Amino acid sequence: MPALAILSALFVVGLEQIVQVKYGAVGFIGLLLFSIGLKAKSPALSSVGAVVLAMLVAGPVL
Repeated sequence: MPALAILSALFVVGLEQIVQVKYGAVGFIGLLLFSIGLKAKSPALSSVGAVVLAMLVAGPVL
């Protein structure tokens, strides 16, 4: 069980670092809002985070 917790923590930290390097602070804030919304079971927070991330990803296409 502790190995699974360590692996999931490493995955989350790695994902946060990739988002922050590629999309900057706004990407980190979007990911943070999305993850907090999921943990708090708040559809509003997770939706705002998802929209921020979607706008960052779709920004160059638009």
